[in-house]
Amino acid sequence: MIRIPRDFVIGAHSPDDAPAAYCRSGDTVWFETRNCYDDRLAADGSEFEPENAIENPATGPLFIQGAAKGDVLKVEILDIRLKGKGYMRQSTEGGAFYQRITERVVREFDVSGDTVRFNHKLTFPINTMIGVIGVAPEAEAISTVIPGDHGGNMDCTRIIKGSTVYLPVNVDGALLSMGDLHALMGDGESMICGLESAGEVTVRVSVVRDDTLPTPCVVTAPGPCPHRICTIQSEIDLMDAAKKAANRMLDYLIANTDLGEYDGGKLLSLKGDLIINQIVNPLKTVRMELDKSILDAYDVKLP
Repeated sequence: MIRIPRDFVIGAHSPDDAPAAYCRSGDTVWFETRNCYDDRLAADGSEFEPENAIENPATGPLFIQGAAKGDVLKVEILDIRLKGKGYMRQSTEGGAFYQRITERVVREFDVSGDTVRFNHKLTFPINTMIGVIGVAPEAEAISTVIPGDHGGNMDCTRIIKGSTVYLPVNVDGALLSMGDLHALMGDGESMICGLESAGEVTVRVSVVRDDTLPTPCVVTAPGPCPHRICTIQSEIDLMDAAKKAANRMLDYLIANTDLGEYDGGKLLSLKGDLIINQIVNPLKTVRMELDKSILDAYDVKLP
């Protein structure tokens, strides 16, 4: 197995990044990640060497041999394991509650088991997800804080063990990076962050070709969550993100079924769900979810 340790991290997805490792299509790769605070946040709110910290670091990048511009990178999430403690804090600048916040308070959680204890009355199952997973954009570098058409900081709660992420290949090798694991997070990420943790991610990467696939998108596996396809869009305005996520799903249906704009739109109004991923990043992210069984009914095969 190809391994990329936490020493190889980036603070921006860039076509100029030197690869941390190389692989072939179909290979299995292990990524060791830092938490979004670059593993420098303590329970008392202090930071270690903050002047050297990387904001929202992502491990990588991985160069996939044979991946060329116009291809699609298929990333199957085989396993996610957390390491160390989990952390949460609030912000006076972002999220739904920032106007109520007057100071930063950090809480540390034990995420070593299958559950996390919130307080003496509340304990929740851990549902580990990947906040940042993306490839290099075609031109200028994009911070790992910012989501976009390259993927990046999409904060999608559907990117869990068993899911498959499809990303566009914009440059030779794709240059895949990932990080920002959450032990638990609600859709929207209302209080600026999820339960942030370091960890390890094992994936299988494959180069595929599908001109109609609305990248970035996620396909969940049957199990803890419904078996669905999700189109993802990030924009400055939340409504713009919602409209574009929905229209990308409609375009995919039109391209792969006999549904037209009218019936396709009606179907999505009945069975498609628009869900907010996050409201805390410079671009807001929304996804449109549709049951995979609808694609199966039209014999639509995903690569």
